[in-house]
Amino acid sequence: MQKKKWANLPPDNTICQMSQYIKNLKAPIAVVGMGKSGDAAKRLLIASGIRPTDILTFDGKLDSADFKDANKLMSEGKPETLVVSPGVPLSSTWIKNAQLQGVTITSEISLACSCLSTEKLIGVTGSVGKSTTVSLLQAGLEAFSKTGFVGGNLGTPFSTYAADVVEKKRPVADWVVLELSSYQLENCAGLELDYSAITYFTSNHLERYDSIEHYYQTKWNILGITKKAMLLNSEGGDLIEYSKGKAPTPQLKIISKHDQNLQSFQLQKAQLIGQHNQDNLALATALCKEAGWPASAVEGMKEFKGLSHRLENLGFIKGVRFINDSKATAMDSVIIAATAAVDTLTDGGSLFLLLGGRDKNLPWEQLAVLSKMNRSEFVFFGECREIAQKKSGLPGQSHAKLDEAIEYILSKVKPTDTVLLSPGGTSWDEFKSFEDRGDFFKRKVTEFSTL
Repeated sequence: MQKKKWANLPPDNTICQMSQYIKNLKAPIAVVGMGKSGDAAKRLLIASGIRPTDILTFDGKLDSADFKDANKLMSEGKPETLVVSPGVPLSSTWIKNAQLQGVTITSEISLACSCLSTEKLIGVTGSVGKSTTVSLLQAGLEAFSKTGFVGGNLGTPFSTYAADVVEKKRPVADWVVLELSSYQLENCAGLELDYSAITYFTSNHLERYDSIEHYYQTKWNILGITKKAMLLNSEGGDLIEYSKGKAPTPQLKIISKHDQNLQSFQLQKAQLIGQHNQDNLALATALCKEAGWPASAVEGMKEFKGLSHRLENLGFIKGVRFINDSKATAMDSVIIAATAAVDTLTDGGSLFLLLGGRDKNLPWEQLAVLSKMNRSEFVFFGECREIAQKKSGLPGQSHAKLDEAIEYILSKVKPTDTVLLSPGGTSWDEFKSFEDRGDFFKRKVTEFSTL
């Protein structure tokens, strides 16, 4: 097991002693990248006793940062420590040069870890599915814990939690659940997890990594910081095949939704839609069991309806199921959503699928496979409706606006039908974001309930 390498720390892990790591960082300290992660790091530095005048900020895109040019930061600011945000590659020439010159490189994650005391940690990574799995764990944690924290790459930065604890704005958490991106796993010295999970391996972020092997290995490094058990999704794309090339370790466990020891939980009765989400739920349930969480945690996870705008189960209105998948702006996402929605149909039910928005030179022809789905009606809308329909070859009504398309569907639906917004196109023809589009769909569903 990799040991923590905090300098000048006493052996016991009280909060005030552990934050001594931060106090010992050499100033000036430059926070590199001033998004949510950078802001949280700066706040924790100040909460831990670093003078604001000893903190520099760098962001190539923000005028509010102290420096926008890396060369000026290094020559004029002369930082002795760089707190590098995940979005800034450590392979950047200027960061590598700084390290060679003896500048300390750390991260928001590492700062937060130096403030831990009795918390137990779970980390989740993967190419896809990690946000849903972490959100499931959050639903489970909320069912029994009053102090748990869930964040990291999803939502709240880890340093925000640490700053809240240092400032005595919240109690120490019993459990911390972190979504960890590959970027975060590049720079996380001091992070030790009690349990971890990998959801899925598929090609991604190859603009940052030398190869797919480099990308996968960066995520696989989570094993080296996991103390008790690391769980793998048996349906995780390239994940299981990749794991076969690694040295066997008792920490590794492969989890399937078909595992006999999960059957008593009746996960098929969960609110989440789709077989891929059954895999995510099985992985989260197995983590609950490993961690010794109560049965109420699994029941809480079964009630989770999905992340907003990502196969979000809006429930039944007048016997009709509505699903908001507004974030789907790629053909594979639409196909997954449509397949999942068809699986929800009962006898006599039909699927109404809303397709459209604005085109971004998408391969709409890939949707031709949906023509094989029985009991499905395709309704096109928006700026790219004609392109989408022509390339996909799918039959159906066409409307200029999403509002018109929804009104058409609502005039036809009957109990046992399912209405799915999984557009494929972007939202920018009518809406400012996929969230805005999804919220509009939700409002129309709410209006339908009052008719």
